[in-house]
Amino acid sequence: MLDRMEAKTDRDVTTTMDMASLPNDTTAERVPQLRAAGRGAVSNPKVRFDSYGASPFDDGWDTLTQDIGDLARLDTTLTRDATRSAISWNASPDLGFDRAVNPYRGCEHGCVYCYARPTHAYLGLSPGLDFETKLIFKPEVAELLEKELRKPGYTAKTLALGSNTDPYQPVERTLKLTRAILEVLDRYNHPVGIVTKSSGVLRDLDILSSMAKRSLARVHISITTLDAKLARVMEPRAATPARRLHAIAELTRVGVPTGVLAAPMIPALNDAELENILEAAAKAGARHAGYILLRLPLELRQIFEAWLNTNFPQRAKHVLSLIRQTRDGELNDPRFHRRFSGQGVYADLLTRRFTRAARQFGFGEAKTQLDCDRFAIPAGATAPAPAQMSLF
Repeated sequence: MLDRMEAKTDRDVTTTMDMASLPNDTTAERVPQLRAAGRGAVSNPKVRFDSYGASPFDDGWDTLTQDIGDLARLDTTLTRDATRSAISWNASPDLGFDRAVNPYRGCEHGCVYCYARPTHAYLGLSPGLDFETKLIFKPEVAELLEKELRKPGYTAKTLALGSNTDPYQPVERTLKLTRAILEVLDRYNHPVGIVTKSSGVLRDLDILSSMAKRSLARVHISITTLDAKLARVMEPRAATPARRLHAIAELTRVGVPTGVLAAPMIPALNDAELENILEAAAKAGARHAGYILLRLPLELRQIFEAWLNTNFPQRAKHVLSLIRQTRDGELNDPRFHRRFSGQGVYADLLTRRFTRAARQFGFGEAKTQLDCDRFAIPAGATAPAPAQMSLF
């Protein structure tokens, strides 16, 4: 359930609105380009669950063949998520965790390649520009998490922050939901693994360094490119590559086990930087490394292709061809054990390159194991009251 709630956050975040009042923008169906300053996607495909659609119509002014150019700035809107749970569970064999907390749905970073974009369709919103401008947030996420940790029989395992959208996206500076989550996990001695591409994680060095001393925290910083210009086009509101390397250095300095994710690697766009990314991260102090090959599920295929044709028109055909070579002729292969690495000659070569570079730059160390045995309900905390009284 999503409720109306007002919130003043960052410089370009506006008052929230009812979900029912959020239009499903189908403008992308009618114009070839839809660019907005500071945003990643150049399209806003319709929601796949909608039973209606829009058909292009020429009004006599050649509107279908004109590029409308840059739109006015699109402000960010926040809508309150009133769901009554905090932890999401998964049984995926591809992931190293079975539980996660996501304080936000949608992400202001605007990364055009983000695999989480299609999840916005479940909210009745487009995975395109809506994903990065119409955010859903959980103001009570810390309280809900604490209730779930107190439930009888709960067993602690590493909880992921950043598995769907970035926990340190720009609105976190004001809302501080991620910090509230960490405060709960700190009190309960609950292990946490964080993935982010934001230097905003440094705000919480006090909590993370304290948890790291108890083997309760690790962080992975995602670095897609070292080229600031390319990063600005691919991920317009994320921290610059230099700031992400600085975050690795600072986290390492205070004793937080930190790794780097070269993700996603995009054929013929940023893949040539794989070794340089790992080398730079190693020099900054990263102890672990990983990579993921670009995958384009559902609407992300259309969003990425539109972005590619807008920003790299001469290279677009080659990029898409290489992606298809790794996905059995398609732009996505959702099968477990293949979706992150792909298959074929190109995918195998990328794997060998990563393995060699990881060994060369000292990433042979296994991922830091967190301590799940310290988990305990703090003194004075009580289990939540049952939702219904027993009949016996």
